[in-house]
Amino acid sequence: MRLCSIASGSSGNCIYVGHASTHLLIDAGISGKRIEQGLAENGVDPKNLSGILVTHEHSDHIQGIGVLARKYGIPLYGTVETFCAMKKGKTSIGKVDDALFQQVYPGKGLNIGEITVTPFAVSHDAANPVAYVFEAEGQKIGMATDLGVYTEQTVEYLKDSDMLYLESNHDVNMLMVGGYPYYLKQRILGEHGHLSNDTAAELLCRLYHDGLQQVLLAHLSKENNYPELAYETVKAELLLRVGEAAMPGLMVAPRDVPSGMIEVMGTV
Repeated sequence: MRLCSIASGSSGNCIYVGHASTHLLIDAGISGKRIEQGLAENGVDPKNLSGILVTHEHSDHIQGIGVLARKYGIPLYGTVETFCAMKKGKTSIGKVDDALFQQVYPGKGLNIGEITVTPFAVSHDAANPVAYVFEAEGQKIGMATDLGVYTEQTVEYLKDSDMLYLESNHDVNMLMVGGYPYYLKQRILGEHGHLSNDTAAELLCRLYHDGLQQVLLAHLSKENNYPELAYETVKAELLLRVGEAAMPGLMVAPRDVPSGMIEVMGTV
């Protein structure tokens, strides 16, 4: 399997996951044009997309969905509550053919082409939001952003992943001394908000195993984090847990440019 982060952060999120002839997007929170450009840079024709998997209805995850769905007739996968919120929300996706909406159920896997996709519930202030796990031919990619807390269920779904795409949204000290209003700070820090660098490091240490090849830290706040700070915070904890020799690849998903295609070398 392969992954490319096309955009990652509070201003927009879009991730590509593919295997063989199956091409998926997870969220489309930037313009359709930028998504098309990001895919093209990595050799993917948007006409060949098999589906767009929606995590939740917030604007930084759905901005480009309507344009792509209408232009290419791409199926949209998400919970029914997410779809209802998308249609009624402040960020309009415009008119989309109802036949393109495909309901997913947390905890129930589905096959899209050669990839088995399993959505699972997360704690965020949205209408029944989910994260996703992707599996194909012995390879596994686990993806979780926009979760205020992680649970044992989170660990269970993400365990044994060959690659992890994991939220590392904010540094708690930066958030507390920054200019956000009090209510927004409390939202971000709460159980329906976002994972901090420290909590991301804690979760990653729970998920580490010998087969973990690559970790991408994602959905960084522009105002309350720095890529270098997220990287060093998580790296320090992981080094204490596993040591230098056993460290998986670790990088921060870029905010505004594609990461380049990252391949997972699993058991075939």
